[in-house]
Amino acid sequence: MEILKIFLWSHGLHWKINMKLWAKTIKSHKIVSEVVQEFTLARPSDIIGWTPIIHQLCQSLDLSRPVILQKHAKDLTRFSRVVFKAGDFIESVTFDQFEIEIFSETKKKTHERVEVRTY
Repeated sequence: MEILKIFLWSHGLHWKINMKLWAKTIKSHKIVSEVVQEFTLARPSDIIGWTPIIHQLCQSLDLSRPVILQKHAKDLTRFSRVVFKAGDFIESVTFDQFEIEIFSETKKKTHERVEVRTY
């Protein structure tokens, strides 16, 4: 992927990857609250990359942040879905689980090309 980014950048083209996430809290198999947010960035593959995204989703739902383990990052990367149980939160919560799902990514090609002409 890095080689592709370098190639596109060297040719004056940039790919923006829009990642849309659906976060929801569930109690007794019913959705209590939900939010859909779009992020313009590449899909992270580790805890460090996912932490600010999950933090922003939690802020939108007015939740405390869960403890994010390597297992959670791997689930998001492999399955495009993760489930946090109530025990994954340090503070007490009023729901059974907090789920995050990644919608399919769409790529937008932008032409931010700077052409240099010599006469």
